[in-house]
Amino acid sequence: MKKLSIIIPCYNEAATIAEVLARIARVETCGLEKEVIVVNDGSTDETGPLLEGLQGDGIKVIHHERNLGKGAAIRTALEQVTGDIVLIQDADLEYDPDEYPSLLHPMLNDHIEVVYGSRMLHKGTRQGALPFLVGGMLLSRLTNLLYQADITDEPTGYKVFKADLLKSIDLKCTGFEFCPEVTAKVRKRGYRIKEVPISYNPRSVSEGKKISWRDFIIHVFILLKYRFFE
Repeated sequence: MKKLSIIIPCYNEAATIAEVLARIARVETCGLEKEVIVVNDGSTDETGPLLEGLQGDGIKVIHHERNLGKGAAIRTALEQVTGDIVLIQDADLEYDPDEYPSLLHPMLNDHIEVVYGSRMLHKGTRQGALPFLVGGMLLSRLTNLLYQADITDEPTGYKVFKADLLKSIDLKCTGFEFCPEVTAKVRKRGYRIKEVPISYNPRSVSEGKKISWRDFIIHVFILLKYRFFE
């Protein structure tokens, strides 16, 4: 293992993306070289011009002309990945890059192919508004029921994969359904998902949180779809 590829889907995150990139630049990645691929997913604020000024020195910026969704941004970035491990990083400040060593350790030392950061396993971590907490718990339980995943935080934003594995998955997602689709497909292949505790700094809808109750319904549909119909 020589390189970590960090994928950042980014839509209207001018207020936070520079700090996220600064934290990534500072964090230790267990000796791995860092490659950062940011996909500006059709932002209508100052995200695009800001990223243009930040790219270089290990940061590559790709622009979507219009907003296509988180899943589409991840799929675009995957085409440019040259690392051995892929880590998905949100562009807000809900997830802290200082967690990278904990996320990478199982892959580098225990031959694990898939690692999820669990907010539920971190004692004292804020869990955000009740609907998001309950929704996440229900999705995790449904995932365990359908796929015997034995996980506590299926919709977590921190998901890490061996690059060859993630590239081999035929992803169809465009939006937030990336999470249930990739979870379903790695479990159907028989891969164990290792969870590690992570901290969490939730933001509200008024502060820019984009996921909604509609995404919960889609999430459930995708989990059922890949269990029973594909």
